[in-house]
Amino acid sequence: MIRSDAPILLEIRDLHARVEDQPILRGVNLTLRAGEIHAVMGRNGSGKSTLSKVLAGHPAYTVTSGSVLYRGADLLALEPEQRARIGLFLGFQYPVEIPGVSNLEFLRVATNARRQEQGLEELDTFAFDDLVQERLRVVQMDPAFLERSVNQGFSGGEKKRNEILQMALLEPLVAILDETDSGLDIDALRIVAGGVNQLAGPDTSTLLITHYQRLLDAIVPDFVHVMAAGRILRTGGKDLALELEERGYDWVDAELAQPLAGAEVG
Repeated sequence: MIRSDAPILLEIRDLHARVEDQPILRGVNLTLRAGEIHAVMGRNGSGKSTLSKVLAGHPAYTVTSGSVLYRGADLLALEPEQRARIGLFLGFQYPVEIPGVSNLEFLRVATNARRQEQGLEELDTFAFDDLVQERLRVVQMDPAFLERSVNQGFSGGEKKRNEILQMALLEPLVAILDETDSGLDIDALRIVAGGVNQLAGPDTSTLLITHYQRLLDAIVPDFVHVMAAGRILRTGGKDLALELEERGYDWVDAELAQPLAGAEVG
């Protein structure tokens, strides 16, 4: 059940952003409350991934106007690592390989940095090992992957599971998952979606960015937003995703020619 009185975790207001000299976001408005799952859908080039990167603080993107508040504070004033420490998580569409960096050590350092921000005690090697073994079960991941370099030699599905493992350890308040379903077969999608569902809760919010309705069969959103030309064109429920599956995005071009109305939910 959606609670209109739930705390606002992320509030995006009239957000405009560009990469180099190319405007991409052209007035995004979106409010995420605790306990909500939002899905953003749209064609390639609509601005979905740009939105995720701007929220995470990617240096290639410049915010030209608008605001983003995280729990009432100015998110845009923070460096990317600060955003991660305070509980904003980005799951990448294409997770990068980091040769020479132990996956286990990477996860331990990141987890302790997050715990420090939360005012919690740092986990020693043994305590962290117990925690990571527990979290591995969420994503049904072989412990042998902890001994390898971050994502090196991982399949697409293994990289995505590793992203959800990070999420399980960092316990973010706002999780942004950029096309988590990209490149996943049916079994991997089921496992990744199951992990996301286990980690979602009444005090957190999730923003799913996807092209396809199939992810939303596994992770049922409270709100579905259609993005086009750098703004949210329409908002609805799960039925909107089903409509997109049936009709495609051809109607978007016609609607873009009309005045924007009723695109915001909060």
